[in-house]
Amino acid sequence: MEKHWIDYATAIGSALTPILVLLLTGVGWHIKSKLERNRDEGSKAQARIRELEDKLRADRIETYNQLLEPFFILFATDAIFDNDPKFKGKNKEQLSIGKMLTVEYRKVGFKLSLVADDAVVRAYNKLMQFFYKGEHEELSGDELLIKTSQWIKLLSELLLEIRKSMGNQHTSLTNWEMIEWFMSDADAMRELS
Repeated sequence: MEKHWIDYATAIGSALTPILVLLLTGVGWHIKSKLERNRDEGSKAQARIRELEDKLRADRIETYNQLLEPFFILFATDAIFDNDPKFKGKNKEQLSIGKMLTVEYRKVGFKLSLVADDAVVRAYNKLMQFFYKGEHEELSGDELLIKTSQWIKLLSELLLEIRKSMGNQHTSLTNWEMIEWFMSDADAMRELS
């Protein structure tokens, strides 16, 4: 009887082995295809995220350029300003302030609040609040110089935050180093602020 029982077990084992191999192969194939599908979906999602980040970066660059344009005009030297046919014969202070008072510039400010990093929005808010709250027209020479150094400091902080938001989070530059390239008296302004 024992030999009979071993023959049955051998026959069942021989019959089940190919079935188990097929079943395990099918399960393995199903798991592999599911993992590959998840990896492909993950890769597509990562590619979509990168695409959206690139679009946001381009949108930020455009917004930052539009936002800073009045300041670019204001800090252009008179020689550069007079040699540019686009600006020849125009007062750069009036042109700069005029740009800041347009509806388009306000739209740029709204767009900034939507696409910029928090630190950039905060730095821009501080700069604009300085202009809104300040009385700059009736100041004496020294008072005006101090106020000017204060708003230049706020502008330099905005520039530094923009730099950080564009991928230089670990920059070692200070806010004043951000403006030294276009101001011959940056050190004097730093001392006054």
